[in-house]
This record gives sequence, C-alpha cells and structure tokens, in this order.
Amino acid sequence: MARFSPLEWPVVRQLRSGDLLGRGPAVTSQRTREQAPRTSTADRVVQSVCPYCAVGCGQRVYVKDEKVVQIEGDPDSPISRGRLCPKGSASEQLVNAPGRQTRVLYRAPRATEWQHLDLDTAVDMITDRVLEARRNGWQDADEQGRPLRRTMGLAALGGATLDNEENYLIKKLFTAAGAIQIENQARI
Repeated sequence: MARFSPLEWPVVRQLRSGDLLGRGPAVTSQRTREQAPRTSTADRVVQSVCPYCAVGCGQRVYVKDEKVVQIEGDPDSPISRGRLCPKGSASEQLVNAPGRQTRVLYRAPRATEWQHLDLDTAVDMITDRVLEARRNGWQDADEQGRPLRRTMGLAALGGATLDNEENYLIKKLFTAAGAIQIENQARI
C-alpha cells in the first residue's frame, strides 16, 4: 500500500483540481476512477423483451464472449422507455444462474431419479401424449347429433410470464387441436 500524501487530502485535492464545492474529481477515489461499467466491455448489444410478464418491457442485453454480462432497460422501447421493474432488472441472474437447467430432464412414472433426454426424444414423447389425449377425449357430436368437434382431453394454462404474442400462438395452437379449456394465469 502506498504511503498517504498530504497532497491527497480532500481539501487540497479540491483546491488543486478547481473543484471548490467538492462535487467532482476532488471527491472521486482512485478506485472509482479505475472502474468501468460492464456494458463498456461488451462485444455486442442485443435488443430483447423482458420474460417476466405480459407488459413486454424492452431490454438491452450486453453480451461478451457469448455470455450475458448485463441487462438494462431499452430507452428506445415505446412501452417501458428504458425502465424495468425489479424482476426485469434482475433478469441477468435468470440467464446466468448456476442452477439453471439447460438439458431436458425426465422422471418416468414411479421412478425416483431424473434422467437426461435429448430434445428430439422429449418432443416425440410430448407429441405422442398430446395426440393420444386428443384421440381419447374427442367428442365429434353431442346427444342430439349437433357437431362439437372438440376434445376434453387437452387443456392449456398459460403463465403470467408469457407475453401477448405467445398467448395468441398458444390459443391458436390449442384451438386448432380441438381444445376448449384454454386459460391464462393472468386472468385467474
């Protein structure tokens, strides 16, 4: 550690730097002067939308070496104008959390352990189950012969982290599959 010099006393620094009110460089420590924001070292900036609710606040995602280093509000967003709620401000932690799952986990019925599956296998399993549930719950007509063309074997419950576009696509998908029980957590 360097020896402290009287020239570094705050009052002396104020007089030497011309910062007589002590609101500028005279009160800035050496450590503060050496620091740089995480955003200044980013390789690129990607525009995104906050994943937490249906408001759709704009975000700027700062990426360095293909890793997210910072997420801030996007001032160009007409929705949020650069502001984020506390959850949106902390969404960098969602991306970089050490416990974040990046592979598909599956636990077979009555099994006690999870196993890793590749994505294609998982999608095939989901497809088979959706088609079977649709087939088993299909109602072509009611007791009077009126056409129903629906299934009671499928239902959808969307979460509040989905934005309007995702909810629209989910509604279209499940309606096309014949489901009539389609709801969203934000309405419940």
